[in-house]
Amino acid sequence: MRYLDPKADLTFKKIFGEHKDLLISLLNALLPLRDDEQIESVEYLSPELVPDNYVGKNSIVDVRCRDEKNRQFIVEMQMLWTEAFKQRVLFNASKAFVRQLDKKRKYELLQPVYSLNLVNEVFMTGYPDEFIHNFNIVHDLHSDEVIDGLHFTFVELPKFQPHSIREKKMAVLWLKFLTEIDENTKQVPPELLDNPETSKALKAVEESAMTRDELLAYEDFWDKLGAERLLFIDSNKLSHERGLAEGMAKGMAKGMAKGLAEGEAKGRTESLREVASNLLKMGMSVEEVTRATGLGTDVIERL
Repeated sequence: MRYLDPKADLTFKKIFGEHKDLLISLLNALLPLRDDEQIESVEYLSPELVPDNYVGKNSIVDVRCRDEKNRQFIVEMQMLWTEAFKQRVLFNASKAFVRQLDKKRKYELLQPVYSLNLVNEVFMTGYPDEFIHNFNIVHDLHSDEVIDGLHFTFVELPKFQPHSIREKKMAVLWLKFLTEIDENTKQVPPELLDNPETSKALKAVEESAMTRDELLAYEDFWDKLGAERLLFIDSNKLSHERGLAEGMAKGMAKGMAKGLAEGEAKGRTESLREVASNLLKMGMSVEEVTRATGLGTDVIERL
């Protein structure tokens, strides 16, 4: 049996955008929800967040849904990490949050928005042993004081180690599914086949289950991703080279300015020496010449 990579755009949306039970399982497994906050049912919402006016920015997410408590959930699978992605995540979650409210409703009716972001790159290098990062709006001194509304979860897939979250069985299974299944998979981990949810997800990414158009779209995704990765690398290289060039130019300019300043200072000192020498010849005392020129007594005495 040959499987397709579930992280690709087409396969990811096919699994979690068409099977509510699998989406609920993923969200409950990876979001920091208490037992009384677990999701029981969802309805899919349009992944397109259309602006309220024509000057606003249109954005599309991978999967968006609402549960029985009217909480919204946004799920994104991001293959390439850029700093701009964080801003995009904040923008999309904020837009989903504020659009709950029309002119007739009260602020108290606003429900939280949870943003789950699965990232196929390492971006928090300072925390090598942490791969799930949860963000809330909290008091800067008392982290238990939280403003409920926006919740963000980022998962660095390359850092995933099953032993680090043994207590969360479904989290381990979903992360193993996302990190170990692709076209090169020779043997599927038995625990993925034994679990009804991951087993169903495996069937969804079987190559034989895809239409010809879906397979073409799948290949096209990887081609575009490869081109985007090269463009990103070239852009970073160009920025680095530009930074070096600007640094060299600034250094040269600073050196030239310093040289000119030192030359001007030296020239002024020589002129003052000449003035001081002439004043001494006119019969003025060393003290008087010092006051007149600002030169030190030792300098004047050597003239």
